Amino acid sequence: MASVAVTCPVCRRVGSHLPPELPCACGVPVVLPLVDGGMGEPVERRDWGEEWLAVRCAACARTTRWPRPEYGCPCGTLLRLAVDRGGAPGAVPLARQPGTLAPIRSARDAVTAAALHLGRLGHGEIHRAAQPAPAGVALAARGLLAHVEPSRRRLTVRDVECLWLAALAAGADPVGFTRGGTEPEAAESAARLGVPLFALEATGLVRPLNEAAERLGHA
Repeated sequence: MASVAVTCPVCRRVGSHLPPELPCACGVPVVLPLVDGGMGEPVERRDWGEEWLAVRCAACARTTRWPRPEYGCPCGTLLRLAVDRGGAPGAVPLARQPGTLAPIRSARDAVTAAALHLGRLGHGEIHRAAQPAPAGVALAARGLLAHVEPSRRRLTVRDVECLWLAALAAGADPVGFTRGGTEPEAAESAARLGVPLFALEATGLVRPLNEAAERLGHA
């Protein structure tokens, strides 16, 4: 997969961005058709309705929603990357190959890593949950509700129990992701309730934190 050039409209600096592989449920990796050399759009406000992009897999025609790609320019401007909507019908399929880990440096990176991991576990149509989480970010897929804590804050008992109750009410399976680890009481609560917990490492590695997560990864 080749990097694309990104031009910052603020400082006119040209940087490069390596599009991540997105795991389609059919097993074929896809990548967003980013405009090479395109002008990035400064992110001035967050509108979660615009944060997600529908991507069509050219292999199976399945459409999945993924976080819209962003690039942090060295000048400090956060840019939303331009997507080529006039070329490929959606995402471009790639040959199956080992994925490369994208470092987690921001809250946005953490949410993207969690969504990618859920895709690798076989969940499609991942999107922002209609019911926001009391803290962090809530993601949903068919039969699944995920809580992502994208900050360095440790998961608390309240986080775990709120996730479990929300998933129970929605008839979905709960799963949690954290960058800052979990408080001991939260880990005990997750073990008792059977809530899978995953750690989001700075390297981009997603690591199971309990037996429920281990079982989910080998299902």
